[in-house]
Amino acid sequence: MAGGVGVGTSIILRLDMQKELVTFGQIATAIGDAGGDIVAVDVTRASKNSTIRDITVNVSDQHQADSIVVSLGSLAGVKVINVSDQTFLLHLGGKIEVTPKIPIKNRDDLSRVYTPGVARVCMAIHEDTSKAHSLTIKRNTVAVVSDGSAVLGLGNIGPEAAMPVMEGKAMLFKQMAGVDAFPICLDTQDTEEIIRTIKAIAPTFGGINLEDISSPRCFEIEDRLIEELDIPVFHDDQHGTAVVILAGLLNAAKVVGKSLENCKVVVTGIGAAGIACTKMLLAAGVTNVIGVDREGAIARGVTYTNPVWNWYAENTNPLVLKGSLSDVIKDADIFIGLSGPGVLKVKDVQSMAGDPIVFAMANPSPEIAPEEAEPYVRVMATGRSDYPNQINNVLCFPGIFRGVLDCRAAKITQEMKLAAAKAIASVVSEDELNEYYIIPSVFNQAVVEKVSEAVIAAAFESGVARRKSQREPSKEHDYK
Repeated sequence: MAGGVGVGTSIILRLDMQKELVTFGQIATAIGDAGGDIVAVDVTRASKNSTIRDITVNVSDQHQADSIVVSLGSLAGVKVINVSDQTFLLHLGGKIEVTPKIPIKNRDDLSRVYTPGVARVCMAIHEDTSKAHSLTIKRNTVAVVSDGSAVLGLGNIGPEAAMPVMEGKAMLFKQMAGVDAFPICLDTQDTEEIIRTIKAIAPTFGGINLEDISSPRCFEIEDRLIEELDIPVFHDDQHGTAVVILAGLLNAAKVVGKSLENCKVVVTGIGAAGIACTKMLLAAGVTNVIGVDREGAIARGVTYTNPVWNWYAENTNPLVLKGSLSDVIKDADIFIGLSGPGVLKVKDVQSMAGDPIVFAMANPSPEIAPEEAEPYVRVMATGRSDYPNQINNVLCFPGIFRGVLDCRAAKITQEMKLAAAKAIASVVSEDELNEYYIIPSVFNQAVVEKVSEAVIAAAFESGVARRKSQREPSKEHDYK
């Protein structure tokens, strides 16, 4: 059975039953003996000798679902055609669609939206290509582009398998910020071919959201596209993560009464997200950041095969600390995990400075279980929705793109990312702020509005905004 069944969910079994060999009672007994609870039976097709039925069964977990399938498969006269659950059903036929903004009711409408009337609009854009921003979907459309090389925690699963994630991202763009987004999964993992392809399709879009592209290729792809395109390019795995982590840290530092700039920060997992997070911390004024990967602490004086690590070594770890995570985490104020499960031990947390802050971001299993860390940690955050303080990129990318599209920004600057982080943090009021609420919910409707306003303000201050609109900020704007 593909995929995974969530806790306390239901599955739908499509069974081909041979009437002469098996009875429904035998099937019901097999399901019950395996721990399932039948809640619905639907006949989808019947003939003289066989019946195809969809049986909805409540199960507690994936193991129970698998046991039911095995039990049914062992019955003579039963063929398990398909097994699906609520998640799979939601994805049938994809999760998004294209719909027209206006109906075509008569020939007059047709002549305006298509030939011959559309020719006038085409020529207007031909004479001034900037009009594409106002006369086509470019004004409000983002491409969500992946090569399928680093999808979630699944790894290099290819472009077809990446599509469900990209579709989901497009849904979030629309629901959270009213941004039209289209998933584009490329059947190549060649850096130059990806760059050429995105440049070739760029005229259609007002922005490019790069997603789930493996490190270190993602750095060159993003850097080149930022340089060679005149629309914003944003690798969300890097910068979205970094923005939301900084937002959480700004509030966590307030809770523990420390100045973020003066904190000792240890980051594990120096890949795309780890490097972007470190750059955000440095931009926010933090001076003592130590990065740790499989080879230990990254420090000056060592030549690394990963060229990005060489940059990292020159710009972090001012005291040139060396050794393992356990060696360098002593007296650290903040731990940020962007690596894997079990990396951080209880003894490591105990060696940190007073009132430690731990952001264990590995999914689905964090660097340390919150239950283990809780006795020793003042503020704990993870990437999971079933614990307090979820660090989720959904807090960032819809508002950022809403802002850059509204002011027609040419690119997304570091100042705009910093403004987004401060805006997210500001949604949590001083009265609400506590150890278990340092970051707003992804469903908080104030987030997109505040982030987009902050991004617009920073875009004008950075000189990259190209469209004056009703949302152009005043000089008294709060987000600096």
